[in-house]
Amino acid sequence: MEQMSLFENNAPQPLAARLRPRTLFDYVGQKHLLGEGKVLRNLIETDQISSMIFWGPPGVGKTTLAQIIAKRTKATFINFSAVTSGIKEIRAVMQKADENRQYGGKTIVFVDEIHRFNKAQQDAFLPFVEKGSIILIGATTENPSFEVNGALLSRCKVFVLEPLSTADVKELLSHALLDERGFGNQEVIIEDALLEKIAVFANGDARVALSTLEMVVLNGVIDSGGRITVTDDTLEQCISKKSLLYDKNGEEHYNLISALHKSMRNSDPDASVYWLARMLEAGEDPLYVARRVTRFASEDVGLADPHALEVSVAAYQACHLIGMPECAVHLTEAVVYLALAPKSNALYVAYEKAKQDAIRETAEPVPIQLRNAPTKLMKDLEYGKDYQYAHDSEEKLTNMQCLPDSLVGTTYYVPTAQGRESAYQERLRQIKEWKEQHKEKLQDR
Repeated sequence: MEQMSLFENNAPQPLAARLRPRTLFDYVGQKHLLGEGKVLRNLIETDQISSMIFWGPPGVGKTTLAQIIAKRTKATFINFSAVTSGIKEIRAVMQKADENRQYGGKTIVFVDEIHRFNKAQQDAFLPFVEKGSIILIGATTENPSFEVNGALLSRCKVFVLEPLSTADVKELLSHALLDERGFGNQEVIIEDALLEKIAVFANGDARVALSTLEMVVLNGVIDSGGRITVTDDTLEQCISKKSLLYDKNGEEHYNLISALHKSMRNSDPDASVYWLARMLEAGEDPLYVARRVTRFASEDVGLADPHALEVSVAAYQACHLIGMPECAVHLTEAVVYLALAPKSNALYVAYEKAKQDAIRETAEPVPIQLRNAPTKLMKDLEYGKDYQYAHDSEEKLTNMQCLPDSLVGTTYYVPTAQGRESAYQERLRQIKEWKEQHKEKLQDR
């Protein structure tokens, strides 16, 4: 039962708030957590909630899940804001929770945007979580490994919430048009294709989708009969984006990232920047672009220019720190750098080939000389016997066999002559030549 919220107000609620699901039955998305028989669903339905963190992007249902728990639990449920609360407020709530526990009661504290708390504020929760005075539920859009106190995090189960699919978002929009809490009491005419565009524009964020729908309906054309018609022009004005950037099946999303990737691979900085701009101005998540750019750095540049990965990761961090529109220039820097960098897919090819052997040769034992021997039994079984420590040799090389017997002689990494990789090509040639010259020593053992 939800007993109190520290920061409630009676302001008119936006559409997203009015339509917030009240039960798991109404909840859309997160089937990997809330499908029949899934752990989180069972915990909620049996009122066996333990301390946990909900981690996911905005608008995917973190707060909604907390409110569903609040309605189902027999515990005192406290909704706490990390934005406006300090140590004083935390201690006051913890004192009440302690008193509640003395009378056999249970207290669940929900902290929205827990990543906004500094270490000292998070530390204030720790003793009460440890002794069981409270069950903590935190919600965050940031990686809890970096933003949540390690001691606190170790006492919480992290549940990762995923962005809603376009189909999920479209389902929410259709429901909003029929539900009396939304526009069910009005006659709204909006083409299915426009709902699809709103769903794609929302990029997995239910709040953005419903806010956009509310805006386009409020700005729709009202005829003499009171019917509201939403046009493509209305939608385009409300989202300030060209709706031509999207298509019905969301295919353009993948076409654009493909165009960016292939333009960089083809060493065309102008085309690369253009496709980057098309994506960002269409409302694409800059972190999504940054992740794909980082992948490209290793897949298509690799050791031809090892600095490429550093530039890409730095761009991702910049996007994470400052967001759009400022981070567009950081992504531009990374994209241009990668377009101009020498190209090599040798690392990608090496892994794909090794992956196939790894899958096929799963039963291959680790060579005895490479095995670890932390116990006497393992030493008695000669684990680590004949291991050769490379640093003991002048060349820092040995002729020790490192691949399983069935794969001896297999080559995965074949460096190109592009950029810095030409130096690795020569180094690898020297290593193989040395090992060939010292092969007799290996055969004599």
